[in-house]
Amino acid sequence: MIALVEGAVRQKTPNELALTVTLAGLTLAFLLVTGSLWPIGKYFGIMLPVPTLVALLVCLIPTTIGALLSAIGLAGMDRALSANVLAKSGKAVELAGDIDTLLIDKTGTITIGNRQATDYFPLPGISIERLATVAMKASFGDQTPEGKSIITLAEKTFGIKASEQNDGKVVPFSAQSRMSGIDLNDGQSLRKGASDSLMHYIAKLGGDIPEALPGLVDDVARKGMTPIVVADGNELLGVVALSDILKPGISDRLARLRAMGLRVVMVTGDNPLTAAAIAAQAGVDDYIAEARPEDKLAYIRKEQQSGRLLAMMGDGTNDAPALAQADIGVAMNSGTQAAKEAGNMVDLDSDPTKLLEIIEIGKQLLMTRGALTTFSIANDVAKYFAIIPAMFVLAIPGLAVLNIMHLATPESAILSSLIFNAIIIPLLIPVALKGVKYRPMGADAMLRKNLLIYGAGGVIVPFIGIKLIDMLIAFTGLV
Repeated sequence: MIALVEGAVRQKTPNELALTVTLAGLTLAFLLVTGSLWPIGKYFGIMLPVPTLVALLVCLIPTTIGALLSAIGLAGMDRALSANVLAKSGKAVELAGDIDTLLIDKTGTITIGNRQATDYFPLPGISIERLATVAMKASFGDQTPEGKSIITLAEKTFGIKASEQNDGKVVPFSAQSRMSGIDLNDGQSLRKGASDSLMHYIAKLGGDIPEALPGLVDDVARKGMTPIVVADGNELLGVVALSDILKPGISDRLARLRAMGLRVVMVTGDNPLTAAAIAAQAGVDDYIAEARPEDKLAYIRKEQQSGRLLAMMGDGTNDAPALAQADIGVAMNSGTQAAKEAGNMVDLDSDPTKLLEIIEIGKQLLMTRGALTTFSIANDVAKYFAIIPAMFVLAIPGLAVLNIMHLATPESAILSSLIFNAIIIPLLIPVALKGVKYRPMGADAMLRKNLLIYGAGGVIVPFIGIKLIDMLIAFTGLV
Protein backbone atom coordinates (compact mmCIF):
# COMPACT_ATOMS: atom_id res chain seq x y z
CA MET A 1 0.00 0.00 0.00
CA ILE A 2 2.78 2.41 0.98
CA ALA A 3 4.77 1.51 -2.14
CA LEU A 4 1.70 2.16 -4.32
CA VAL A 5 1.10 5.57 -2.75
CA GLU A 6 4.77 6.56 -3.07
CA GLY A 7 5.01 5.32 -6.65
CA ALA A 8 1.84 7.09 -7.74
CA VAL A 9 2.86 10.47 -6.37
CA ARG A 10 6.66 10.57 -6.67
CA GLN A 11 6.63 12.93 -9.66
CA LYS A 12 4.22 15.49 -8.16
CA THR A 13 5.02 18.79 -6.49
CA PRO A 14 4.17 19.13 -2.77
CA ASN A 15 0.90 20.99 -3.45
CA GLU A 16 -0.18 18.51 -6.15
CA LEU A 17 0.77 15.66 -3.85
CA ALA A 18 -1.23 17.05 -0.93
CA LEU A 19 -4.28 17.54 -3.14
CA THR A 20 -3.98 14.03 -4.64
CA VAL A 21 -3.71 12.29 -1.28
CA THR A 22 -6.51 14.32 0.28
CA LEU A 23 -8.90 13.76 -2.63
CA ALA A 24 -8.11 10.04 -2.71
CA GLY A 25 -8.71 9.78 1.02
CA LEU A 26 -11.89 11.81 0.77
CA THR A 27 -13.23 9.50 -1.95
CA LEU A 28 -12.34 6.39 0.05
CA ALA A 29 -13.84 7.75 3.24
CA PHE A 30 -17.01 8.87 1.42
CA LEU A 31 -17.48 5.43 -0.15
CA LEU A 32 -16.91 3.73 3.19
CA VAL A 33 -19.30 5.93 5.15
CA THR A 34 -22.13 6.24 2.62
CA GLY A 35 -21.69 2.98 0.77
CA SER A 36 -20.99 0.64 3.68
CA LEU A 37 -21.70 2.00 7.15
CA TRP A 38 -25.10 3.55 6.44
CA PRO A 39 -26.53 0.37 4.76
CA ILE A 40 -25.08 -1.82 7.52
CA GLY A 41 -26.61 0.40 10.19
CA LYS A 42 -29.99 0.36 8.42
CA TYR A 43 -29.86 -3.45 8.14
CA PHE A 44 -29.46 -3.73 11.91
CA GLY A 45 -32.09 -1.09 12.60
CA ILE A 46 -29.64 1.70 13.45
CA MET A 47 -30.38 4.98 11.70
CA LEU A 48 -27.09 6.85 11.74
CA PRO A 49 -27.79 10.61 11.94
CA VAL A 50 -26.44 12.76 9.11
CA PRO A 51 -24.28 14.88 11.51
CA THR A 52 -22.72 11.63 12.76
CA LEU A 53 -21.92 10.51 9.22
CA VAL A 54 -20.45 13.91 8.34
CA ALA A 55 -18.33 13.90 11.50
CA LEU A 56 -17.17 10.38 10.72
CA LEU A 57 -16.34 11.41 7.14
CA VAL A 58 -14.25 14.37 8.33
CA CYS A 59 -12.48 12.16 10.85
CA LEU A 60 -11.48 9.50 8.31
CA ILE A 61 -10.14 11.88 5.63
CA PRO A 62 -6.29 11.67 5.64
CA THR A 63 -5.98 15.30 6.71
CA THR A 64 -2.69 14.57 8.47
CA ILE A 65 -0.57 13.91 5.40
CA GLY A 66 -2.62 16.27 3.23
CA ALA A 67 -1.82 19.14 5.59
CA LEU A 68 1.85 18.25 6.03
CA LEU A 69 3.04 17.55 2.48
CA SER A 70 3.21 21.22 1.50
CA ALA A 71 5.19 21.98 4.65
CA ILE A 72 7.62 19.15 3.80
CA GLY A 73 8.20 20.52 0.28
CA LEU A 74 8.69 24.11 1.44
CA ALA A 75 11.10 22.98 4.15
CA GLY A 76 13.14 21.10 1.53
CA MET A 77 13.44 24.22 -0.64
CA ASP A 78 14.41 26.24 2.42
CA ARG A 79 17.17 23.75 3.32
CA ALA A 80 18.48 23.94 -0.27
CA LEU A 81 18.52 27.74 -0.06
CA SER A 82 20.35 27.54 3.27
CA ALA A 83 23.03 25.56 1.43
CA ASN A 84 23.22 28.46 -1.09
CA VAL A 85 21.49 26.45 -3.81
CA LEU A 86 18.72 28.21 -5.72
CA ALA A 87 16.11 25.65 -6.83
CA LYS A 88 13.78 26.76 -9.61
CA SER A 89 11.00 24.50 -8.32
CA GLY A 90 10.11 22.33 -5.35
CA LYS A 91 9.85 19.38 -7.70
CA ALA A 92 13.57 19.68 -8.51
CA VAL A 93 14.50 19.31 -4.83
CA GLU A 94 12.20 16.30 -4.44
CA LEU A 95 13.54 14.67 -7.60
CA ALA A 96 17.10 15.00 -6.30
CA GLY A 97 16.24 12.36 -3.72
CA ASP A 98 15.31 9.88 -6.44
CA ILE A 99 18.54 10.27 -8.41
CA ASP A 100 20.38 6.99 -8.92
CA THR A 101 23.20 8.07 -11.30
CA LEU A 102 25.46 11.06 -10.76
CA LEU A 103 27.73 12.54 -13.45
CA ILE A 104 30.63 14.60 -12.14
CA ASP A 105 33.51 16.28 -13.91
CA LYS A 106 36.97 15.15 -12.89
CA THR A 107 38.73 18.50 -13.09
CA GLY A 108 37.67 20.87 -10.34
CA THR A 109 35.29 18.37 -8.76
CA ILE A 110 37.14 15.15 -8.02
CA THR A 111 40.57 16.71 -8.43
CA ILE A 112 41.74 20.16 -7.36
CA GLY A 113 41.70 21.19 -11.00
CA ASN A 114 44.86 23.27 -11.06
CA ARG A 115 46.88 20.82 -13.13
CA GLN A 116 50.57 21.65 -13.32
CA ALA A 117 53.26 20.54 -15.79
CA THR A 118 55.74 18.45 -13.83
CA ASP A 119 57.91 16.44 -16.22
CA TYR A 120 59.05 15.89 -19.80
CA PHE A 121 59.18 12.59 -21.68
CA PRO A 122 60.90 13.10 -25.08
CA LEU A 123 60.75 10.53 -27.86
CA PRO A 124 63.99 8.76 -28.89
CA GLY A 125 66.26 11.13 -30.79
CA ILE A 126 64.59 14.27 -29.40
CA SER A 127 66.38 16.37 -26.80
CA ILE A 128 64.46 17.23 -23.67
CA GLU A 129 65.40 20.91 -24.11
CA ARG A 130 63.86 21.03 -27.61
CA LEU A 131 60.68 19.41 -26.29
CA ALA A 132 60.50 21.99 -23.47
CA THR A 133 61.11 24.92 -25.85
CA VAL A 134 58.44 23.88 -28.38
CA ALA A 135 55.93 23.11 -25.62
CA MET A 136 56.54 26.55 -24.11
CA LYS A 137 56.09 28.34 -27.46
CA ALA A 138 52.92 26.35 -28.19
CA SER A 139 51.54 27.61 -24.86
CA PHE A 140 52.06 31.35 -25.50
CA GLY A 141 48.37 31.87 -26.26
CA ASP A 142 47.12 29.43 -23.61
CA GLN A 143 45.85 31.39 -20.60
CA THR A 144 44.76 28.32 -18.65
CA PRO A 145 46.66 27.28 -15.49
CA GLU A 146 47.94 24.23 -17.41
CA GLY A 147 49.32 26.38 -20.26
CA LYS A 148 50.98 28.80 -17.87
CA SER A 149 52.53 25.93 -15.91
CA ILE A 150 54.17 24.56 -19.10
CA ILE A 151 55.86 27.93 -19.62
CA THR A 152 56.88 28.12 -15.95
CA LEU A 153 58.38 24.59 -16.00
CA ALA A 154 60.52 25.40 -19.05
CA GLU A 155 61.79 28.61 -17.42
CA LYS A 156 62.65 26.89 -14.12
CA THR A 157 64.15 23.72 -15.60
CA PHE A 158 66.25 25.12 -18.46
CA GLY A 159 66.25 28.87 -17.89
CA ILE A 160 64.44 29.38 -21.20
CA LYS A 161 63.03 32.89 -21.42
CA ALA A 162 59.46 33.09 -22.71
CA SER A 163 58.92 35.64 -25.44
CA GLU A 164 56.76 38.55 -24.37
CA GLN A 165 55.66 39.21 -27.93
CA ASN A 166 53.04 37.25 -29.78
CA ASP A 167 54.70 36.89 -33.17
CA GLY A 168 52.21 34.45 -34.59
CA LYS A 169 48.59 33.39 -34.82
CA VAL A 170 47.26 31.61 -31.72
CA VAL A 171 45.23 28.45 -32.34
CA PRO A 172 42.85 28.17 -29.34
CA PHE A 173 41.80 24.93 -27.72
CA SER A 174 38.34 23.56 -28.53
CA ALA A 175 36.36 20.56 -27.32
CA GLN A 176 36.25 19.25 -30.89
CA SER A 177 39.93 19.58 -31.86
CA ARG A 178 41.26 18.90 -28.32
CA MET A 179 44.52 20.68 -29.09
CA SER A 180 45.94 24.19 -29.23
CA GLY A 181 49.10 25.92 -30.37
CA ILE A 182 50.51 28.75 -32.44
CA ASP A 183 51.40 29.41 -36.08
CA LEU A 184 54.53 31.57 -36.03
CA ASN A 185 55.22 34.23 -38.62
CA ASP A 186 58.27 32.30 -39.86
CA GLY A 187 55.97 29.46 -40.95
CA GLN A 188 56.64 27.21 -37.96
CA SER A 189 53.48 25.46 -36.72
CA LEU A 190 53.51 24.23 -33.10
CA ARG A 191 50.81 22.15 -31.46
CA LYS A 192 50.10 20.46 -28.14
CA GLY A 193 47.09 18.42 -27.01
CA ALA A 194 45.55 14.98 -26.59
CA SER A 195 47.51 12.10 -28.06
CA ASP A 196 44.81 10.83 -30.42
CA SER A 197 44.13 14.35 -31.74
CA LEU A 198 47.83 15.04 -32.34
CA MET A 199 48.41 11.70 -34.08
CA HIS A 200 45.43 12.32 -36.36
CA TYR A 201 46.71 15.84 -37.05
CA ILE A 202 50.22 14.62 -37.92
CA ALA A 203 48.85 11.84 -40.12
CA LYS A 204 46.88 14.43 -42.12
CA LEU A 205 50.09 16.43 -42.61
CA GLY A 206 51.85 13.31 -43.89
CA GLY A 207 54.12 12.90 -40.87
CA ASP A 208 55.19 9.65 -39.23
CA ILE A 209 53.83 8.32 -35.93
CA PRO A 210 56.77 7.01 -33.86
CA GLU A 211 56.25 3.48 -32.54
CA ALA A 212 57.38 4.56 -29.08
CA LEU A 213 54.71 7.26 -28.71
CA PRO A 214 51.68 5.09 -27.69
CA GLY A 215 53.71 3.30 -25.03
CA LEU A 216 55.09 6.60 -23.72
CA VAL A 217 51.59 8.08 -23.51
CA ASP A 218 50.27 4.96 -21.74
CA ASP A 219 53.11 4.98 -19.18
CA VAL A 220 52.36 8.58 -18.25
CA ALA A 221 48.60 7.96 -18.11
CA ARG A 222 48.94 4.88 -15.86
CA LYS A 223 50.56 7.10 -13.25
CA GLY A 224 47.37 9.19 -13.12
CA MET A 225 48.97 12.09 -14.99
CA THR A 226 47.59 13.73 -18.14
CA PRO A 227 49.87 13.27 -21.16
CA ILE A 228 50.10 16.32 -23.44
CA VAL A 229 51.71 15.43 -26.77
CA VAL A 230 53.82 18.13 -28.47
CA ALA A 231 54.45 18.51 -32.21
CA ASP A 232 56.67 20.76 -34.31
CA GLY A 233 55.18 20.90 -37.78
CA ASN A 234 54.58 17.30 -38.80
CA GLU A 235 57.07 15.90 -36.29
CA LEU A 236 56.04 14.54 -32.91
CA LEU A 237 58.51 15.38 -30.13
CA GLY A 238 57.23 13.75 -26.96
CA VAL A 239 55.00 14.22 -23.93
CA VAL A 240 54.61 16.85 -21.22
CA ALA A 241 53.03 15.36 -18.07
CA LEU A 242 50.37 17.34 -16.18
CA SER A 243 49.81 16.28 -12.59
CA ASP A 244 46.64 16.73 -10.59
CA ILE A 245 45.69 15.54 -7.12
CA LEU A 246 42.42 14.46 -5.56
CA LYS A 247 40.53 16.98 -3.48
CA PRO A 248 40.89 16.28 0.27
CA GLY A 249 38.02 14.14 1.50
CA ILE A 250 36.50 13.54 -1.95
CA SER A 251 36.86 9.76 -1.64
CA ASP A 252 34.88 9.78 1.61
CA ARG A 253 32.13 11.92 0.08
CA LEU A 254 31.89 9.65 -2.94
CA ALA A 255 31.72 6.66 -0.59
CA ARG A 256 28.76 8.32 1.15
CA LEU A 257 27.01 8.67 -2.20
CA ARG A 258 27.61 5.02 -3.02
CA ALA A 259 26.27 4.08 0.41
CA MET A 260 23.02 5.82 -0.62
CA GLY A 261 22.81 3.46 -3.58
CA LEU A 262 23.94 6.03 -6.15
CA ARG A 263 26.08 5.14 -9.14
CA VAL A 264 28.84 7.74 -9.58
CA VAL A 265 30.24 8.33 -13.09
CA MET A 266 33.29 10.54 -13.66
CA VAL A 267 33.38 12.60 -16.88
CA THR A 268 36.76 13.74 -18.21
CA GLY A 269 38.51 14.74 -21.39
CA ASP A 270 41.56 12.70 -20.37
CA ASN A 271 42.51 9.52 -22.17
CA PRO A 272 41.14 6.21 -20.83
CA LEU A 273 44.28 5.20 -18.91
CA THR A 274 44.51 8.51 -17.00
CA ALA A 275 40.77 8.39 -16.37
CA ALA A 276 41.03 4.81 -15.08
CA ALA A 277 43.86 5.74 -12.68
CA ILE A 278 41.98 8.73 -11.23
CA ALA A 279 38.72 6.74 -11.08
CA ALA A 280 40.44 3.99 -9.07
CA GLN A 281 41.92 6.52 -6.63
CA ALA A 282 38.62 8.34 -6.17
CA GLY A 283 36.46 5.21 -5.96
CA VAL A 284 33.88 6.00 -8.66
CA ASP A 285 31.78 3.29 -10.31
CA ASP A 286 32.49 4.21 -13.92
CA TYR A 287 34.06 6.90 -16.08
CA ILE A 288 33.67 8.50 -19.50
CA ALA A 289 37.06 9.32 -21.01
CA GLU A 290 37.84 11.73 -23.84
CA ALA A 291 34.32 13.11 -23.40
CA ARG A 292 32.96 15.74 -25.78
CA PRO A 293 29.69 17.67 -25.14
CA GLU A 294 27.77 15.36 -27.49
CA ASP A 295 29.16 12.32 -25.63
CA LYS A 296 27.68 13.58 -22.35
CA LEU A 297 24.31 14.16 -23.96
CA ALA A 298 24.29 10.73 -25.60
CA TYR A 299 25.24 9.03 -22.33
CA ILE A 300 22.46 10.79 -20.40
CA ARG A 301 19.85 9.83 -23.00
CA LYS A 302 21.00 6.21 -23.04
CA GLU A 303 20.81 5.94 -19.24
CA GLN A 304 17.38 7.59 -19.13
CA GLN A 305 16.08 5.10 -21.69
CA SER A 306 17.17 2.39 -19.25
CA GLY A 307 14.95 3.94 -16.57
CA ARG A 308 17.65 5.75 -14.59
CA LEU A 309 17.36 9.26 -13.14
CA LEU A 310 20.51 11.31 -13.68
CA ALA A 311 22.02 14.42 -12.15
CA MET A 312 24.92 16.39 -13.53
CA MET A 313 26.63 19.70 -13.07
CA GLY A 314 28.21 22.12 -15.50
CA ASP A 315 29.23 25.71 -16.00
CA GLY A 316 29.89 26.18 -19.70
CA THR A 317 27.77 26.84 -22.75
CA ASN A 318 28.76 23.44 -24.12
CA ASP A 319 27.28 21.85 -20.97
CA ALA A 320 23.86 23.42 -21.55
CA PRO A 321 22.36 20.59 -23.67
CA ALA A 322 23.37 17.96 -21.12
CA LEU A 323 22.16 20.11 -18.19
CA ALA A 324 18.78 20.52 -19.86
CA GLN A 325 18.54 16.78 -20.64
CA ALA A 326 19.51 15.58 -17.15
CA ASP A 327 16.75 15.08 -14.59
CA ILE A 328 18.69 17.35 -12.21
CA GLY A 329 20.98 19.93 -13.80
CA VAL A 330 23.05 22.06 -11.42
CA ALA A 331 24.66 25.13 -12.98
CA MET A 332 27.50 27.00 -11.31
CA ASN A 333 26.82 30.64 -10.48
CA SER A 334 30.19 31.49 -12.04
CA GLY A 335 29.14 29.75 -15.27
CA THR A 336 27.59 31.08 -18.44
CA GLN A 337 24.04 32.36 -18.73
CA ALA A 338 23.20 29.47 -21.05
CA ALA A 339 24.19 26.94 -18.39
CA LYS A 340 22.15 28.71 -15.70
CA GLU A 341 19.06 28.78 -17.89
CA ALA A 342 19.44 25.13 -18.88
CA GLY A 343 19.77 23.77 -15.33
CA ASN A 344 16.95 23.57 -12.78
CA MET A 345 19.25 24.54 -9.90
CA VAL A 346 21.99 27.14 -9.51
CA ASP A 347 24.78 26.74 -6.97
CA LEU A 348 25.44 30.26 -5.73
CA ASP A 349 28.81 29.22 -4.24
CA SER A 350 29.97 27.59 -7.50
CA ASP A 351 31.15 24.62 -5.45
CA PRO A 352 30.97 21.44 -7.54
CA THR A 353 30.79 19.18 -4.49
CA LYS A 354 27.54 20.92 -3.46
CA LEU A 355 25.65 18.35 -5.52
CA LEU A 356 26.29 15.87 -2.73
CA GLU A 357 24.42 18.11 -0.28
CA ILE A 358 21.57 18.62 -2.76
CA ILE A 359 21.05 14.87 -3.07
CA GLU A 360 21.13 14.47 0.72
CA ILE A 361 18.51 17.21 1.07
CA GLY A 362 16.33 15.52 -1.56
CA LYS A 363 16.67 12.14 0.13
CA GLN A 364 15.83 13.64 3.51
CA LEU A 365 12.73 15.21 1.96
CA LEU A 366 11.69 11.84 0.51
CA MET A 367 12.37 10.07 3.81
CA THR A 368 10.28 12.64 5.67
CA ARG A 369 7.47 12.35 3.16
CA GLY A 370 7.58 8.54 3.31
CA ALA A 371 7.71 8.47 7.09
CA LEU A 372 4.75 10.82 7.55
CA THR A 373 2.78 9.08 4.78
CA THR A 374 3.32 5.77 6.59
CA PHE A 375 2.26 7.37 9.88
CA SER A 376 -0.85 8.90 8.29
CA ILE A 377 -2.01 5.62 6.72
CA ALA A 378 -1.42 3.71 9.96
CA ASN A 379 -3.14 6.52 11.85
CA ASP A 380 -6.28 6.19 9.68
CA VAL A 381 -6.32 2.40 10.07
CA ALA A 382 -6.21 2.80 13.85
CA LYS A 383 -9.15 5.23 13.74
CA TYR A 384 -11.26 2.73 11.78
CA PHE A 385 -10.80 0.19 14.56
CA ALA A 386 -11.47 2.83 17.19
CA ILE A 387 -14.67 4.31 15.76
CA ILE A 388 -16.58 1.70 13.79
CA PRO A 389 -16.91 -0.99 16.53
CA ALA A 390 -17.96 1.69 19.01
CA MET A 391 -20.76 2.82 16.68
CA PHE A 392 -22.39 -0.61 16.41
CA VAL A 393 -21.46 -2.27 19.70
CA LEU A 394 -24.87 -1.52 21.26
CA ALA A 395 -26.86 -3.04 18.36
CA ILE A 396 -24.44 -5.84 17.44
CA PRO A 397 -23.11 -7.45 20.60
CA GLY A 398 -20.67 -9.54 18.58
CA LEU A 399 -18.69 -6.41 17.73
CA ALA A 400 -17.93 -5.81 21.39
CA VAL A 401 -14.73 -7.84 21.05
CA LEU A 402 -13.52 -5.35 18.41
CA ASN A 403 -14.03 -2.39 20.73
CA ILE A 404 -10.62 -3.06 22.20
CA MET A 405 -10.30 0.56 23.35
CA HIS A 406 -13.54 0.28 25.34
CA LEU A 407 -14.70 3.72 24.24
CA ALA A 408 -17.67 4.99 26.24
CA THR A 409 -20.21 5.79 23.50
CA PRO A 410 -20.34 6.15 19.68
CA GLU A 411 -20.58 9.92 20.09
CA SER A 412 -17.57 9.93 22.38
CA ALA A 413 -15.62 7.77 19.91
CA ILE A 414 -16.23 10.18 17.02
CA LEU A 415 -15.64 13.31 19.11
CA SER A 416 -12.42 11.86 20.56
CA SER A 417 -11.15 11.05 17.05
CA LEU A 418 -11.97 14.55 15.80
CA ILE A 419 -10.15 16.15 18.73
CA PHE A 420 -7.17 13.81 18.24
CA ASN A 421 -7.06 14.82 14.55
CA ALA A 422 -6.99 18.50 15.49
CA ILE A 423 -4.14 17.91 17.97
CA ILE A 424 -1.88 15.57 15.97
CA ILE A 425 -1.39 17.87 12.94
CA PRO A 426 0.19 20.78 14.90
CA LEU A 427 2.35 18.25 16.76
CA LEU A 428 3.68 16.83 13.48
CA ILE A 429 4.41 20.19 11.81
CA PRO A 430 7.84 20.53 13.55
CA VAL A 431 8.73 17.04 12.27
CA ALA A 432 7.72 18.04 8.73
CA LEU A 433 9.74 21.26 8.88
CA LYS A 434 12.84 19.81 10.50
CA GLY A 435 12.73 16.60 8.48
CA VAL A 436 13.48 13.04 9.49
CA LYS A 437 17.18 12.65 10.25
CA TYR A 438 18.91 11.34 7.15
CA ARG A 439 21.13 8.27 7.28
CA PRO A 440 22.50 6.55 4.15
CA MET A 441 20.66 3.24 3.80
CA GLY A 442 19.09 1.06 1.16
CA ALA A 443 15.42 1.10 0.19
CA ASP A 444 14.68 -2.15 2.06
CA ALA A 445 16.23 -0.90 5.30
CA MET A 446 14.41 2.42 4.92
CA LEU A 447 11.06 0.63 4.44
CA ARG A 448 11.65 -1.56 7.51
CA LYS A 449 12.50 1.50 9.59
CA ASN A 450 9.39 3.36 8.39
CA LEU A 451 7.14 0.39 9.17
CA LEU A 452 8.72 -0.20 12.57
CA ILE A 453 8.81 3.41 13.80
CA TYR A 454 6.15 5.33 11.89
CA GLY A 455 3.91 2.40 10.94
CA ALA A 456 3.73 0.90 14.42
CA GLY A 457 3.78 4.39 15.94
CA GLY A 458 0.93 5.47 13.68
CA VAL A 459 -1.17 2.63 15.07
CA ILE A 460 -0.20 2.93 18.73
CA VAL A 461 -0.34 6.74 19.12
CA PRO A 462 -4.01 7.10 18.01
CA PHE A 463 -5.07 4.25 20.31
CA ILE A 464 -3.45 5.95 23.28
CA GLY A 465 -4.49 9.48 22.29
CA ILE A 466 -8.13 8.68 21.46
CA LYS A 467 -8.54 6.59 24.61
CA LEU A 468 -7.18 9.37 26.84
CA ILE A 469 -9.46 11.94 25.19
CA ASP A 470 -12.44 9.57 25.52
CA MET A 471 -11.74 9.12 29.23
CA LEU A 472 -11.57 12.89 29.66
CA ILE A 473 -14.84 13.37 27.78
CA ALA A 474 -16.56 10.64 29.82
CA PHE A 475 -15.19 12.13 33.06
CA THR A 476 -16.49 15.60 32.22
CA GLY A 477 -19.82 14.23 30.97
CA LEU A 478 -19.75 16.15 27.68
CA VAL A 479 -21.51 13.28 25.86
